[in-house]
Amino acid sequence: MFQKTTLILLLLTIFSCKESDANELEKMKAANWILGNWENKSVDGNLSETWKKVNDSTFEAQSYFIKEKDTLHFESIILQQKGEELTYSTMVKGQNEDKAVAFKLTTTTEKQLVFENPKHDYPQKIIYSEINPGSIVVKISGIQQGKPSSEQYSMKKIN
Repeated sequence: MFQKTTLILLLLTIFSCKESDANELEKMKAANWILGNWENKSVDGNLSETWKKVNDSTFEAQSYFIKEKDTLHFESIILQQKGEELTYSTMVKGQNEDKAVAFKLTTTTEKQLVFENPKHDYPQKIIYSEINPGSIVVKISGIQQGKPSSEQYSMKKIN
């Protein structure tokens, strides 16, 4: 009887862990549409963002803003799920002592990811919205120099 009870408890533990692991990565799976190479070309320059899957819980991206031959902005981004929390960490070269700033996922739908960090100087909110499989909009917003401010970039998938 003791062995049967122990076996049942062991099996329940194993299956509950497997179910927990599967549920744990649901937020990452919901963000799969962000993967790929994205671009926004304008008269001000070219913005590109390249997202790659590192593993089931981590995506990495490189973001560049280039005008003519000058790189005006370079950013490394890590999207990572630990437990139930999905975090968007960004490191902008030459800012914040080259340390990453973390934004926590606050809202998610099938076609939108909203990350927030109310303590960051600017932006405090980053929103990725899928318009269709080949088009996304990235919006950053918050308070800048005491006034509400936002920027929006429509990006097309290039491959």
